[in-house]
Amino acid sequence: MRQKGSWTMIDGIFFEGNTVFRFRYSLRRGFLGFAAALVCLATTLPAWSAVDEDAARALAKKSDCFKCHTVDQKKDGPAYREVAKKYRGKADAESKLYTHVTTSPKVKIDGEEENHQMIKTKVDAEIYNLIRFILALPNP
Repeated sequence: MRQKGSWTMIDGIFFEGNTVFRFRYSLRRGFLGFAAALVCLATTLPAWSAVDEDAARALAKKSDCFKCHTVDQKKDGPAYREVAKKYRGKADAESKLYTHVTTSPKVKIDGEEENHQMIKTKVDAEIYNLIRFILALPNP
């Protein structure tokens, strides 16, 4: 963001998968400018936060997540809807789930400790897409 006289320029770039989104807005300083900036930012957020459900399910299947988890029913691991309910609204939800699926922590299954399987990708965008898919599920 830079100021030029009584105008403020907002430049931004963000990434979603392999797509680059760029935006630039010029606005007057003051309340009207602030309100305009909020409206402009709000119009860019839906594209940035969109979840590709098919890609998320495909990654979960490829990583054998459905061996222990389902969307609705508890198996050896919790249902994804229960995970969403547990983490919904928490600021560190994505980072905690990212650590969980990428570091193979110990989990209890039938009273015995096992290593949780790691997700079968190193692409952060794919991992976060799966995490956002899980967190977007409605309560059970």
